[in-house]
Amino acid sequence: MASSVAYGAFQCIRATYAAEYVLHVQLNRPKQLNALNKSLWTELTQCFRTIQYDSSVRAVVLSGQGRAFCAGLDLKDSASDLRLTTSDVSRKAYRLRALILEIQAAMSSVQQCDKPVIAAVHGPCIGGGIDLITACDIRYCSKEAIFSVKEVDIGMAADIGTLQRLQKVVGSDSWVREVCLTARNFSSSEAAQYGLVSRVCADGQTLLEQALGLATTIAAKSPIATMGTK
Repeated sequence: MASSVAYGAFQCIRATYAAEYVLHVQLNRPKQLNALNKSLWTELTQCFRTIQYDSSVRAVVLSGQGRAFCAGLDLKDSASDLRLTTSDVSRKAYRLRALILEIQAAMSSVQQCDKPVIAAVHGPCIGGGIDLITACDIRYCSKEAIFSVKEVDIGMAADIGTLQRLQKVVGSDSWVREVCLTARNFSSSEAAQYGLVSRVCADGQTLLEQALGLATTIAAKSPIATMGTK
C-alpha cells in the first residue's frame, strides 16, 4: 500500500489526502495557469499509476491551483522540446509523434485508473484542460469557469484526447464539431446544458466542498463495487 510519502516528490502536481480514502490531486503551476509542460504530464502519469495500486485511495478529486484549472499546452516549453539541431523533416515529425504519445499517455492514465476521478474545474479550462477533464469520470465546475477547445486557433488538431472523448461524454456530434472547429469559448451553463459537467457551483470554494463531498461518499462504498462500476 502506498502512503502519502509516495506523492511528495512531485513539483508540478500536489497530491494530499483530503479525507479517509480520498486523494486531492492539484495541477501545481499556478503562475503558468497550470499549462501542461513535460514535467507536469510526466508527473501526472506517475501519480495516477501510483494511485492505481494504492489501496489507501478509493476516490480522487482533480483540480488546479491558482485562478485557472488549466490553460492548455505550454507552447513555450513544448517548442523547446521539439527544437532539434537537424533540419530533417522526418526526424522532427518522429520527435513530435513521441511527444504526442507522451501527452496522450498522461491523459489515458487518468481514464484507465480504476479509482473514480472527479474533475473540479474553475476559471479557464482550455485545450489540453478539456483533454484532461474528459478523461475523468465526473465533472463539476464553478459558475465562472470558461471552456474552449482551442487547438485549431494555433494550427493544431485536439489529438491528445478531446476528439476521441468529448463526443462520447456529451453525446452531441453537432455541438462537439461546432466547438472544436470554431475554438470558441463556452460557459459553465452551456457545459452543463450539453452534459460536459453535471453540476455548476456558485464559486471555487463551494466547488471543492461539493467535489470532495462527492468523493467522500464514493470512497465509503465498496472499492470493488466502485471499480467494477467504473
